[in-house]
Amino acid sequence: MPDSIKKLIESFKMLPGIGEKTAERLAFSVLDFDEDQIKLFSDSISLVNKNIHKCSICNTLTENDVCFVCNDDSRNDSVLCVVDDVKNVFLFEKMGMFNGYYHVLDGLISPLEGINPEDIGLEKLLNRLKNNNFKEIIFAFNPSIESETTAMYIKRILEGTDIKITRLASGVPMGANMEYIDKLTLERAMMDRKVIE
Repeated sequence: MPDSIKKLIESFKMLPGIGEKTAERLAFSVLDFDEDQIKLFSDSISLVNKNIHKCSICNTLTENDVCFVCNDDSRNDSVLCVVDDVKNVFLFEKMGMFNGYYHVLDGLISPLEGINPEDIGLEKLLNRLKNNNFKEIIFAFNPSIESETTAMYIKRILEGTDIKITRLASGVPMGANMEYIDKLTLERAMMDRKVIE
């Protein structure tokens, strides 16, 4: 096999969930592209790399300094949904199930992996809470031991404030990734959210 095809296959394998066979299939599909399709494909990758960065307020992905959500004054400014994965912002927006604001952490606390509270961007979240008038925080994390640890850590920091701290209701199974859960289950989990005791 020519080296350039091998290199393309290896490049596709860098994507999550893409193994050898799928990478080969994708590489050979690209070889069937015409010149315009190849240019569009490569330009799209370059544009994402060049133009996409974190929102200066909430950490979601944007092409501007401030994202479309943070720029929207019509949203409910009393509720902040805290997520651990930027994809969940776009998931909730696509489903149209939340009208407040978001904050994306830089991961979850995981002592076993050496990820400590200072590694997940908590300072930015806490400054935002201090400088705004949020009445409720919703933790919308993919269920895991790490998400539980992170939620309890933040809850402890916020003790003594008037902020109501909630999480998505049951229905989202432990270890599940929210992007694979149906809309009805997610809507129910958001509507029936529970106060963290």
